[in-house]
Amino acid sequence: MENDDFERALGALADGYSEGWFAGRRYGVTVRRSPDGRRTSLFARELAGNDFISFNLYRTAIGGTVLKPCEMAANKVTAFMLGFARPDLHGEGRAGGVPAPG
Repeated sequence: MENDDFERALGALADGYSEGWFAGRRYGVTVRRSPDGRRTSLFARELAGNDFISFNLYRTAIGGTVLKPCEMAANKVTAFMLGFARPDLHGEGRAGGVPAPG
């Protein structure tokens, strides 16, 4: 996993619900962080389809991280996190090189 890029992308998302684009499709994303900062969970659902992404990221006591995807491959989670774009963070609403409609 491209840990620095993954962590940066996850860190750019605020707690709670937001919407954005991945591979030309719109997703609703919910992020929750534990009060101690050691666990982050993300659930994303394609708004006009059936796709979803779900994972927990755990920070260990020795400074590492452990990614636990929920019923999907880790590379699907990583691709989503590295390609997901929110228009308010990225200006043009681009994800995966595909412009957002409208």
